[in-house]
Amino acid sequence: MNSANSTLLLLVFITSCTTASGLDTGSELSTEVPDLKITAVPEKMSEFRQHFSQYTSVFGVHVLATKRVSSDKVRHVAAVLAEYLDNDEDGVADDPAVVEAMASRQMGMVLFGSEREMERMDGSAIERFGYQYMQGQFAEETKPPGQFDATIEEVLHLVTTGYAEAYPRIFGPRPGTALGNCLDRARGGRFGSVPRRYPEKAWFHYDDRSCDYPCMAVEYLYWALTSLLGAQADPARVRQISNEWELPTAELVREKDPWITALLEDSRYHWASQLPDGHYAPAEPVKKKPERERGE
Repeated sequence: MNSANSTLLLLVFITSCTTASGLDTGSELSTEVPDLKITAVPEKMSEFRQHFSQYTSVFGVHVLATKRVSSDKVRHVAAVLAEYLDNDEDGVADDPAVVEAMASRQMGMVLFGSEREMERMDGSAIERFGYQYMQGQFAEETKPPGQFDATIEEVLHLVTTGYAEAYPRIFGPRPGTALGNCLDRARGGRFGSVPRRYPEKAWFHYDDRSCDYPCMAVEYLYWALTSLLGAQADPARVRQISNEWELPTAELVREKDPWITALLEDSRYHWASQLPDGHYAPAEPVKKKPERERGE
């Protein structure tokens, strides 16, 4: 998608490429079942009140919105976030390490009515308070009638940040990680910037020159996972994205990119296996899932 104004707000790792030793400002993983109830911005986040009037959270991960975003759209974004993090909807985060990384680093979604509204905000002020991992999104691209829902992409970018922090050698958006190696295959080589022409063997050929290597890694993971989950398979969508991504179906991803398939379907990492639809209906958890051994 259009990285130049793609709502990647406040220097998230797509541009800063931080590691697992990032800032911890005191937030903790919440084990409560997300209820997606919208409230006023809490006192502990008072620095946001100048711009934002709506708040909810998912396992300690923030969702903030201005008054120009409808409450229905705020709940929709929160529900998609909950579905990515608790894909089996049993009320417990599927991968506690990822959610802990997100909550401890104060990650969140920030929702605006429009790009113009976002541009009026002093993002550097928020960053100075320690909130460096905020993913922006606009109301107009959130569940628009008859169009692709950008929530599927923007929320996944935030979740990918959590994976990069929890498993930096696996999902870090840089050369030499497992994700980076997959990206290099998909682009037909390792490129620090957009090449003048992608090799014929490439199946991912994003050409936005404002998108650097970490940005490319995040976009690539989005395409791969959502294609595996069936989000890109509609014929009209296939035509729309063909200049950027050649594997719009799960069958094509598995056939041509078995490396990213193996990574995203590795049960140690609990990536979503069902596409979020904005309808999060968790059961009350009986007990907390046990931690599992994970190798990097």
